Amino acid sequence: MSTIRITTPHGIIRVALDASAAPHTVANFLAYVRTQAYTDGGFWRTVVSNPDNQPNNTIKIDVIQGTIRTGVEKLAPLPLERTTTSGLCHRDGTISMGRFAPDSAQADFFICIGDQPELDFGGLRNPDGQGFAAFGQVIEGMDVVRVIHRQPQHEQQFTPAIPIIQIDEEVIAR
Repeated sequence: MSTIRITTPHGIIRVALDASAAPHTVANFLAYVRTQAYTDGGFWRTVVSNPDNQPNNTIKIDVIQGTIRTGVEKLAPLPLERTTTSGLCHRDGTISMGRFAPDSAQADFFICIGDQPELDFGGLRNPDGQGFAAFGQVIEGMDVVRVIHRQPQHEQQFTPAIPIIQIDEEVIAR
């Protein structure tokens, strides 16, 4: 497992990435991290179930979504590593890739606030039922995630976006 540190104005979020369960997704994410693509990016979206800011969705979720900075070229879309094959689930603190259709994820990622089983394979949040590619877990800083989740927003967009100062890999001495 590798660990990353997401630095925000609200504090640091540490995340363990599970390359053994989701190798393509972790490799894609780390490619952006290693080129500093998330530096000066931001958390741009918050989806909140209470008070509800997703009136057009029957299935409610709670997540914050981040992306790379403007002007960075995105990598090719990656194959969806479904939760049925990875063995990972969308629980409180899970990091996962945003997508529209299967095999369309690129740079946007989200962090779950609370358990979100409707984002797993077979879940009903996305009409295709394929779920999203979970690839790691917050190991420190869920208090920071929750503070970000509750920042001012309009129709799911933070106003203003919450800066990602930097995402970097942590080197673990052995």
